[in-house]
Amino acid sequence: MPMPEAMSNDDLEAAWRTLVEQTRTGVLLTLRNEHPFGSHVPYLLGDDWSRVYLHLSRLALHTQHLLEDVRVSLFLAEPDKPGKNPLAVQRINLQGTASILPPADMAYEPVKQRYLAQFPQSQMMFGFGDFALWELRMQDAHLVLGFGQAYQARSTAPGQWQHQKPDKKS
Repeated sequence: MPMPEAMSNDDLEAAWRTLVEQTRTGVLLTLRNEHPFGSHVPYLLGDDWSRVYLHLSRLALHTQHLLEDVRVSLFLAEPDKPGKNPLAVQRINLQGTASILPPADMAYEPVKQRYLAQFPQSQMMFGFGDFALWELRMQDAHLVLGFGQAYQARSTAPGQWQHQKPDKKS
């Protein structure tokens, strides 16, 4: 089976944006006892994939993990459906670090308003003392759009995707 041609950066931009519009929640991966620990969380993207915002309770295990180790990954995938090849499910894996976004930060209020527009049921939680907005500064992205369509990007150039070609060994 021949490998598909690499997609243009414009097409990749449209593809990952469509993917994240379909998925309002993702799997947050933190470290617990030096092992990955996954939690299902709602998220809000910044201008691109390199900034992600979460509203988390300090009581949650994933938040306790972040307070000990700021390394984080967020995994987003399109919903699986009967009849779809599960290996062809589109997905993106983001890796970076997390920190609390303080209310005094210039970005806090605009992020809060955007978050509430996307998740209005969170209004009450913004009044709870154990909740905080977290900013995830993602450094790497791995995007899979189907067979032979895996791409990588770095936060230094988030719109420049590199096609991940398999090694050709003789």
